[in-house]
Amino acid sequence: MSRRSEKMKALPAVELDIDSLSHEGRGLSRIDGKRIFVEGALPGEHVRAQFTFAHKKYDEARTLDILQPSPDRVTPPCVHFDICGGCSLQHMSRDAQIAFKQSVLAEQFRHFGGLEPESWLPPLLDETTGYRRKARLGVKYVIKKGELLVGFREKKSSFLADIRSCAILDERIASQLLALREVINSLALRDRIAQIEVAAGDDEVALVFRHMDPMPESDVQALVAFSAARNWMLYLQPGGPDSVHRVYPETGEDRLSYALPDFGLRLFFHPMDFTQVNAGINRKMLNLALDLLDPQPGDRVLDLFCGLGNFTLPLATRAAEVIGVEGIQAMADRGMENARRNNLTNVSFYAQDLTQDFSQQPWAKQGFDRLLIDPPRSGAEEVVKYLPKFGAKRIVYVSCNPATLARDAGLLKDAGYRLLKAGVMDMFTHTTHVESIAVFEKK
Repeated sequence: MSRRSEKMKALPAVELDIDSLSHEGRGLSRIDGKRIFVEGALPGEHVRAQFTFAHKKYDEARTLDILQPSPDRVTPPCVHFDICGGCSLQHMSRDAQIAFKQSVLAEQFRHFGGLEPESWLPPLLDETTGYRRKARLGVKYVIKKGELLVGFREKKSSFLADIRSCAILDERIASQLLALREVINSLALRDRIAQIEVAAGDDEVALVFRHMDPMPESDVQALVAFSAARNWMLYLQPGGPDSVHRVYPETGEDRLSYALPDFGLRLFFHPMDFTQVNAGINRKMLNLALDLLDPQPGDRVLDLFCGLGNFTLPLATRAAEVIGVEGIQAMADRGMENARRNNLTNVSFYAQDLTQDFSQQPWAKQGFDRLLIDPPRSGAEEVVKYLPKFGAKRIVYVSCNPATLARDAGLLKDAGYRLLKAGVMDMFTHTTHVESIAVFEKK
């Protein structure tokens, strides 16, 4: 911490009027023209705050008292909201959260591409609690306190928050957090377990323990007993991702699964695979994406960054042929596995470096009638530059980063596509994460 920041913390509390909300969910105020980012404050509020950090162009503060609350302020559903960094918007009403996320998306379109959709889509909404099926829980044994912590990081800190419940985790997992702490605290290796990957399907739960030293057999058996009592899968990870292996149950299929009943499908995945964290929003998102893309029975469709086939396989129930492309061979293999399980013969998966032009690959030379793209946070700048080669009439872009979506939308505009519709999907309720969808049509 800088000497200036130390002096700031020693300053008396100040009263501030909050004008707006920053992209990361902090209230924004000003003193003598200098911006102040205020943790825990909402637009329209008058608060008493304590300075925490000083910077050249802005300062940071945290709210001590709400002197005049916003009508959008609500009681957070989680008792650990004030300390846990897992969520940052639980003190804001659902409607206000959605309005904030829509404003972020609109601002990014204007800033990066000078764009606005011809119409805005209604937001996709689902449950506000108990929705998170994928998570990484930190584990830390605090020697001085003789206490073990399991959960998420504290706000603006690398320390683990002392949480005993979680409002957003799938209830099957959230209800067992204390029991999980107890069993880990009983292990000889309790101070050498770094994290737990949590994955849940419709009917299954899996835990993947990352441990830094070889685990004694007594510890393994304690975790097996914990998992067996709950009918959960248990995996250990002594090294890198390739070291992940299941230890319970010893036999049976090494997969979790989730159903997509609107398409008559069930998709299977390994607990370390990428899957959407919010099952309810995922189902609604698939219906929306297919409605927007509007594949016809004779169409040839391309799905980029396809993963294990979350969009690819539903598309295959509507179109003549679907090609799924993923940068990782293991995920392309998983996609083909899911196609076989669901008896779909009009779909193929390929592993391909998506930063390179693959339009001359044999399976791509025929072109595509429609495209769906669901890239990582970095977006798809390289891919978007050569998408026009395929001649698709319509493109649906699913995004987890409105800034890169807006940038890529500008590239598509230059390539002759118009932005028809866009909207937000509340995949990560109570957080500032903005999941969105947009549809482009050839002019």
